Parts: sequence; structure tokens; C-alpha cells
Amino acid sequence: MHIRDWPTAERPREKLLAHGASILSDAELLAIFLGSGLRGRDTVQTARELLQVHGPLRQLLDRSADELAQLPGLGPARACKLRAALELGQRHLAADLQRGAALSDPTSAGRYFSQRLRARPHEVFAALFLDTRHRALAHNAAAVMIGHNHPSGNPEPSAADRAITTRLQQALALVDIRLLDHFVIGDGTPVSLAARGWI
Repeated sequence: MHIRDWPTAERPREKLLAHGASILSDAELLAIFLGSGLRGRDTVQTARELLQVHGPLRQLLDRSADELAQLPGLGPARACKLRAALELGQRHLAADLQRGAALSDPTSAGRYFSQRLRARPHEVFAALFLDTRHRALAHNAAAVMIGHNHPSGNPEPSAADRAITTRLQQALALVDIRLLDHFVIGDGTPVSLAARGWI
């Protein structure tokens, strides 16, 4: 049965419009991007098979556009749509920082680092440069937050992570810049070294 023949309340788009995106399953969200299924399968069924064989969702979406394009039911156009959707989400998350919103709690900064770094296949080190009210700016910072990812997925800080944090904190203090936090990004919740009392 084609999705257009389903009861209206069960169709992914109609469910999203009526109840919001959060009510949809991973397969239903993916089906909205696919638009149509493989021959003999509806869109949701095609999305479920993609997730069963090449998922779960994060593992599927962490692939590059070229890798996604090779998967059955995707191809270059749909792969580009998925990668563009992820980038839109990241830019939406970054928009508050660009508008100067304060990073007054570790959750928002940790979430920002997680969105930007979690999917990287190799270790990446990043910094947020903050003014005296802990709002993002380009440089001339009064304070800094740093983060890096563990491609292994284990966010537990290593001894080397703690050592580099101490060295950075000391170096920044020489020029009157505070190191507010260091986040280690892996699977699940980012680990804040400041929350553990290590900064």
C-alpha cells in the first residue's frame, strides 16, 4: 500500500503537522526526506530497511554525502538533502552564539561542542572565545571554553586531556584570559572538566 492510501493520521507528514516532529519515529523522519521508496516498498518501509542495515540513525547520518549516495534508496540528491539538513541543525544551534547569547551554563556549551565535533572521524580540538559576559565573539577574548572529541565514542577524559587543560589554563592566565571549561565529546552527554572540579 502506498503512503497516500494510509489513514491520514498515520502518514508521517500529516503526523508532523498535527503533533510536531518529535512524535515521529526515526524511520518516519527519514521517510519524509526520502519522498518515495524503493520499487515495491513504501517510503517508511525503505527508511526502516536503511536503518536496520546501515543504522542506527546516528551511524547512518554520520556518513559523508558520498557514502550516503551509495546506499540503496538514497543516491546523490537525497544524500545531499540529508547532509544539508544536518548542517542546518548545526547552524541553528550556533545561531544563538552568533547573536551574542550568553553561555551561562555548561549544558548549552557542551551541546554546541557536541553538535560540531561528535561526528568527526578524527580528533578535533575547538575553542569558543567569549567576552566578559560570556558571549561568543571572534577574538580579543576575556574567557575561553575548549572542547575536543574522542572518535572512539568514550568521553572519559584521559590523563593527557587533564594535563593539556592545566597547561592551557596556566598559559591563558598569563594574558588575563580565563579558561572556563573543557568538554570531552563522545557518545552521550559531553563531559565537563569544570563540573568535575578539574578547572
